[in-house]
Amino acid sequence: MTIASVYADFAAREAHGVSPAYERLASAVTRDRELLTLLAVLPPAKRQPNLLFGVVRLLGGPVEDPAAFHDYTVANWPVIEAEMRTRATQTNEAGRCAVLLPVLTALPQPLALLEVGASAGLCLYPDRYAYRYGDHLVGSGDPVLACTATNMAPPTGLPQVVWRAGLDLNPLDVTDPADLAWLDALIWPEHTHRRARLRAAAAVVAADPPLLVRGDLVDDLPALAAQSPPDATLVVFHSSVLYHVPTPRRVTFAEVVRGLPGHWIANEAPDVLPYDTLPMPPGEELYNVLALDGTPLAWARPHGQAISWFA
Repeated sequence: MTIASVYADFAAREAHGVSPAYERLASAVTRDRELLTLLAVLPPAKRQPNLLFGVVRLLGGPVEDPAAFHDYTVANWPVIEAEMRTRATQTNEAGRCAVLLPVLTALPQPLALLEVGASAGLCLYPDRYAYRYGDHLVGSGDPVLACTATNMAPPTGLPQVVWRAGLDLNPLDVTDPADLAWLDALIWPEHTHRRARLRAAAAVVAADPPLLVRGDLVDDLPALAAQSPPDATLVVFHSSVLYHVPTPRRVTFAEVVRGLPGHWIANEAPDVLPYDTLPMPPGEELYNVLALDGTPLAWARPHGQAISWFA
């Protein structure tokens, strides 16, 4: 895909109906030859809209008006480029736990959770949050994660988690103001509820930090998995992570994780992992495929706001 088509796809499938500001920006970039030329100097993995927009937000630049965004980005490109080369989109959305919960509660308890691409580890605490599926409330923690559930009965309880660990090339620390600022900058402009959710989830993590290990999802996964308690069900999981990984490396990762004891939960875009057949998604928006041990189970919106179980 060309850079312009990447931004057009982001505007139409990810930002449309979710973030008017980012839909405007992404659409404008598709027609902005100057910005497209600047983005072309970056490696392909560093040209993505979320990374560009997040860095501009982090630096205090304007993201509501495309013209102001253009002027700011062109004028400050050297510092923006430097930040984009060193950072990654580490969106750590606790709301994703709402689509993981139905699978987690159905596995043999207790659980040992190991998240690949864990960022700051906010998704390692599905047992500490509360959930609202329509009128159905599960748990009593904070934040309360709202999720629209279709073709399924909502979970009736929370999982029992006795061990939690994360693996990431650059783990973030929620007690570090700079790391928390980056997580905040990755949240889309209009999403004040997600900012409140970030603060509440960060407080949970800060009170009982997980084991976060700097490492590679293939080379370092077996050693970290071996640290999990033998009397708990190991669950290796990831959400919107593998699209950052080259295809051959994804194949190797799948081979490694299948060789581990326990279970594997993947929550990724439909073209990231190979599946024989998938039903039509519920809409034109971007949906992830929620899968257990390589078997697809449901469509899930990327921030955990909806899940549609396969009929």
